[in-house]
Amino acid sequence: MIKNIKKIFAIISMLSVYGAFAQQDPQYTQYMYNTLTVNSAYAGSLGHLTITGLYRTQWVGLDGAPTTQSFSLDTPVGKNLGLGLSVVSEEIGPSEEQYIDGNFSYTIPSGQTHKLSFGIKGGGRVLNIDWSKGSHKDPDVQFRENITNKFLPVVGAGLYWHGERDYIGLSIPNFITKERYNYDDIADDLVNERMHLYLIGGIVFDLSAHTKFKPAMMLKYVAGAPLIADFSANFMFNNCFTLGASYRTSDSVSALASLQISPQFLVGYAYDYTTTELQNYNSGTHEIVLRFELVSRKKGLKSPRFF
Repeated sequence: MIKNIKKIFAIISMLSVYGAFAQQDPQYTQYMYNTLTVNSAYAGSLGHLTITGLYRTQWVGLDGAPTTQSFSLDTPVGKNLGLGLSVVSEEIGPSEEQYIDGNFSYTIPSGQTHKLSFGIKGGGRVLNIDWSKGSHKDPDVQFRENITNKFLPVVGAGLYWHGERDYIGLSIPNFITKERYNYDDIADDLVNERMHLYLIGGIVFDLSAHTKFKPAMMLKYVAGAPLIADFSANFMFNNCFTLGASYRTSDSVSALASLQISPQFLVGYAYDYTTTELQNYNSGTHEIVLRFELVSRKKGLKSPRFF
């Protein structure tokens, strides 16, 4: 009897946590390599063409858990301008969403060593929901009219202050609040999306001639939801191999690793271990990132980066 009560409590907790995150934008553990998806001012900041792909499968083993794929491309144009394209696809339960955004940045000097970039983004997302998929507590939900290729506009903006070894950014990826799929412990439904506010930052320290250390953070605030904070600590060895760990409040702890295979190619991997009641129903989260930078082998990178 006690075991059954504990199991019921765990399931209720699982659904509550699932709902809390379902109302958020897609989340990433390797956000330092995927900045364009949350801050348009990042476009062109590396000084050369950069292409990034990311795949994330969350809460493996839990039916209906999120899976996310993202692709971004950005490049400087002239001295002060940057352009970028971001494409994100996410599946949660019976819903599928595709985001396609164009990004524009304008950069001005900020002192001797830093720059300040202003960014705007515009685009849209396409929402599809097949209510016949998944399990529902309310049987009537399965007979609701499906949503097919519903277009919802996206308009966002951001600021990004950066140097060779540090950065801080503030952004709102979308000012327009429209419908999105929500799953919680009460019922499946559509809810009005709320604005998301992101604050990101990081700095690189030299610990020795061959070792660098970078603490970083990302804060995500949504009205009416708990503040989500990501804190990470990464070490880079010999300018090519990175190893670190991160913590996401009330959600998970993570291990991160990346390898700069060549001046052009970086590959990264992260594993999240769930710290909530969901840990009893999944085997963790996996995330892979690939980044290509259009730099010549002779020129190489000005300074190996964590961001």
